[in-house]
Amino acid sequence: MNHYHLWKIQKDSRIVLGNNVSISKSSVIEIRNGGRITIGDNTQIFDGVLILSYGGNIIIGKGCSINPYTIIYGHGNTVIGDNVLIAGQSMIIPNNHIFSDRRMPICFQGNIAKGIIIEDDVWIANGCSILDGIKISRGTVVAAGSVVNKDTEEYSVVAGVPAKKIKSR
Repeated sequence: MNHYHLWKIQKDSRIVLGNNVSISKSSVIEIRNGGRITIGDNTQIFDGVLILSYGGNIIIGKGCSINPYTIIYGHGNTVIGDNVLIAGQSMIIPNNHIFSDRRMPICFQGNIAKGIIIEDDVWIANGCSILDGIKISRGTVVAAGSVVNKDTEEYSVVAGVPAKKIKSR
């Protein structure tokens, strides 16, 4: 049985929801400029979450929890494994602005979108930013307020700005 609010989800065959998906009525899940969004069985999406494709694909696995006011974009593709916990106010943005030419405004230089992979059994604590082009490996814990700009090791605990490994779990 599916539990979601159809009026808040863009009615589009490119959005695929598994069984027992729970989506808050204040969340927005939309295809923008192409792409697909797939959300696995038994996943919960809480208040104010934005999941927007921006031309890329977003795959969210089974048994995930995406907490209030988290933002997930798809630009260069975002893949989130099974049993991933994402605390509130986190940002997962697989896209960066190009800014190498000082003679041209940044807004005219284009973007680079490499993608983000978050493997199974990851906990991303409150207020984290996950930057483009990285992989968060299986079992990683990302401490609150961290900015992840490099790949993590399996079963590591990372913290800080930028995030660095502080221990293994």
